[in-house]
Amino acid sequence: MAKKSGLSAEDVDSLRSQLDEGTVPMVWFTAAAVGMEEGRSAKLLAVTDPPEGDFIQVRPTGSKDEMSFSPAELTLEKPPPRKKPATPPPAPPEPPRHTEIIHPYVPEAPVKPAAPKPKPAAAPAEQAPAKPAARKPSAKNAVPEVTVTLVSVGEGEWTVEVLQGTRKTVRPTPVPPASVAQAAKLLTPEVAEIVEGVLNAARAQQLARVEQLRAELEAAQKALDDLGA
Repeated sequence: MAKKSGLSAEDVDSLRSQLDEGTVPMVWFTAAAVGMEEGRSAKLLAVTDPPEGDFIQVRPTGSKDEMSFSPAELTLEKPPPRKKPATPPPAPPEPPRHTEIIHPYVPEAPVKPAAPKPKPAAAPAEQAPAKPAARKPSAKNAVPEVTVTLVSVGEGEWTVEVLQGTRKTVRPTPVPPASVAQAAKLLTPEVAEIVEGVLNAARAQQLARVEQLRAELEAAQKALDDLGA
């Protein structure tokens, strides 16, 4: 399968216009799509603003999940249908073979007296039925491995992402710092202490910024008063 190019800016504008008109356009995944098979189709749900990062929301065909992707991971080029392998013609039947059977002459052997019948051996003791082997848990019933990652991106902002096995089911999504602090308190004291330290540093940074802006505002107000406004 040839590699598909991503969506251009004109393609994104056209898709946004189709959504505004009530149409649900189809897109296809490129080889750059993380965790998705190239050529798989998806329904376009939304094109969010601002157009940065993974701002195109789709629902893959056969799935109920809503996922976000970047323009490089999607395309409007529909892949060609896969060709089925040609079936080889059946082999011609083999012609019947005629086999001539020659019976050699065998002289009759003298008749021997019949040997006495052996006594039937005693039946062995009944054995207990073998226990059936324990069934192995099927792969369908196995609990999938899920990894939840919280990341501090600076200035008090946090994101969360979820991996189900090796598949990224939730891409980095912003979460409020208060929710992060509340979740950390429900975990181990070590995790809560580390998260609280990051939040305290962010608070101190924001407080310093507020003080700086307040000083600039007072200086600007004083300059305005001096001008006699």
